Amino acid sequence: MIQEHFFDSREALIEALTERCQQRLSACVAHSGDAAFYVSGGSTPELVYKALSARDLAWGNVHIAMVDERWVDVDHPRSNEAFLNRCLRINHAADAPFVGMKNPAETPCEGWQTCEEAFQALPNKQGICILGMGGDGHTASFFPHAEGLDNALQSSALVAALTAKPSAVTGDEVDRMTMTLSAIQHSGDIVLLITGQDKLDVYRAALEGGEVADMPVRAVLNQTVTPVHVYWAA
Repeated sequence: MIQEHFFDSREALIEALTERCQQRLSACVAHSGDAAFYVSGGSTPELVYKALSARDLAWGNVHIAMVDERWVDVDHPRSNEAFLNRCLRINHAADAPFVGMKNPAETPCEGWQTCEEAFQALPNKQGICILGMGGDGHTASFFPHAEGLDNALQSSALVAALTAKPSAVTGDEVDRMTMTLSAIQHSGDIVLLITGQDKLDVYRAALEGGEVADMPVRAVLNQTVTPVHVYWAA
């Protein structure tokens, strides 16, 4: 269920993944009238998003939805929504409908119902899901031993609220909203995007087996619903 796409350069990776996203989203729109584009934050996908935003897609039918979000307002420097506004929701993609996660509720738990309803309202939940991975083995906001991790991995809902254990990776923003494993599994096409030898080492360690709670990316790599395409370059 894992297919590896390793490249000699990051430029080649970006070009190949941009093309994959365009083809997949266009195919979903052609087949169903709409497509879902589930996106994560991070410096590596930023270049893919910028390139894709300039592509001529039926963006009015591509629904951009967030994989996860810190429970911070959009003017916060670490807001994923603000990041996507800068690098994806530009050029042709400025016309794409958008489903964010952060809402006025004080906590993710209090805001869960509103967020779940927004994701349930997506006209087509099939498309492509871009995941990253941290040096601690997290993906989406599935952080090691987070409060709410079991629910995020087992729930049949589309989103889940959780609170990560503070670390150098999480920073101060430990309250999160994330897509559930179930939603990721049923997104149609899963891409795990990583770069650098350090991330490759973490990925390989996750494949060796062990407790999911220690390296939650294992939950995605081990699931048997949808293949995971691992894109990597040094």
